[in-house]
Amino acid sequence: MNVIANPYDKTSLINGRRDPLLADALTKISPEAQKKTRAKAEEFEAMFLNSMFSQMTTGVKGEGPFGDTTGTGVWRSMLTDEYSKSIAKSGGLGISNDVFRTLILQQANRVG
Repeated sequence: MNVIANPYDKTSLINGRRDPLLADALTKISPEAQKKTRAKAEEFEAMFLNSMFSQMTTGVKGEGPFGDTTGTGVWRSMLTDEYSKSIAKSGGLGISNDVFRTLILQQANRVG
């Protein structure tokens, strides 16, 4: 099936480039399923970033928000979680784009 997609449609762009395979797959998947898949991909990237930030701040000692007090561990984990979600939602590292593409292609293959 040869699909001619709208060149102004940003949904079939991955990392700024047109992806004809993704454009074809998106025609087979409902907009609701695409929205859920995008959310799950962003959630996955946020989880990855959270793990990375947690490892990065493990050895930090000192005063202030990253000091070494009793409540710092809990506060730091909440902070890194929010940073991770915020960064993933605003575009992140691009991991969510690749995860989204892979999940959409798998769903399209199942559909037909």
